[in-house]
Amino acid sequence: MRVTRREFVRRLRQLYPATLTFKLGFDSCGIEVRTNHPDLDQALKSYFHPFVVSGAGADILITCHEAPALDLDLEFRVKPPDPGKTRVKEEFCDLSDGRVVRKRLTGMTFVFGGPDHCAVGGCLENLNQVVNFINNRFMQDQLLKGALLGHAAGVCLEGKGLALAGFSGMGKSTLALKLLEEGACFISNDRLLISRSDGRLLMRGVAKLPRVNPGTALNNPCLVDIVPEDDLEVFSSLDEDQLWDLEHKYDVPIEACFGQGRFELAAQMHGLLILSWSRIMDPCQIRRVDLQSRQDLLPALMKETGLFFLPPGSLGTQCSHETYGDLLAGCAVMEAVGGVDFEEARRLCLQFLRNDSI
Repeated sequence: MRVTRREFVRRLRQLYPATLTFKLGFDSCGIEVRTNHPDLDQALKSYFHPFVVSGAGADILITCHEAPALDLDLEFRVKPPDPGKTRVKEEFCDLSDGRVVRKRLTGMTFVFGGPDHCAVGGCLENLNQVVNFINNRFMQDQLLKGALLGHAAGVCLEGKGLALAGFSGMGKSTLALKLLEEGACFISNDRLLISRSDGRLLMRGVAKLPRVNPGTALNNPCLVDIVPEDDLEVFSSLDEDQLWDLEHKYDVPIEACFGQGRFELAAQMHGLLILSWSRIMDPCQIRRVDLQSRQDLLPALMKETGLFFLPPGSLGTQCSHETYGDLLAGCAVMEAVGGVDFEEARRLCLQFLRNDSI
């Protein structure tokens, strides 16, 4: 008889008992996290500390087990690499009541489906994968409630939310952090869950710290301290083009850099800015656009739900131009064109957030 997700999880929890526990409050979703290792417990609580809450009861249970990589007798299927990539990183096996995903490069295994979920392997060494797994369980909860997934950062100022979309490398995180310098609150770094409620367009973020390259950190006085002293000496000698092309990334602890209470997870969405600029000498312009006639802009926002979303039955991901266009009806949509200019973009974004005018 083929193993079920329920039986798999039961065995894992017997083999590596997770007795340390804390609870996360992600907007209206409560997540209980249990671990079997004090260092892992502390590392996760430290990462998610703005969202650690007290109280009983949770919508989702996730157990994280520091353990040797599992040797599983399952028939895995390979997940094809993302466009432009060649290395196979993940494989998966669908069970009758869930899914098992294994990371080929790290040996981490993730089991999910139903109300409870497990991460097992070298969790401490691969903390970022555990963080992503916890956030993915929240994303699944919201997607099943009808939200659409956006490839976008998000900020809010005085209750007004602005989503910042664009293909990878366009500078969404950099612009978001520029707006935080002006008093905005951070909603999300790279994923937004967009939905409607009582006629209002809402965006919910994911509790993932933004990651920035050395150029962004060195050009923002609030972020310089996140660069280790040894790196600071090396990167300070590089020119702008060299800094732009670096693959190196640093986590930005929002509250440590910008103050307590500056990381929120939900806001009413008043506008969407799509970054279509490039590294040319032309001046930056931000202009209003009509999505009905500019359907070419939607792929910059649209995001496939991926391997860690497990739809029930025949439910599809609903990732179509029409679905996203309908959801965004009535939202102010803008496009940044011309040359990359974060200072001008910051000025115009603040102008929009303060009085809706661009």
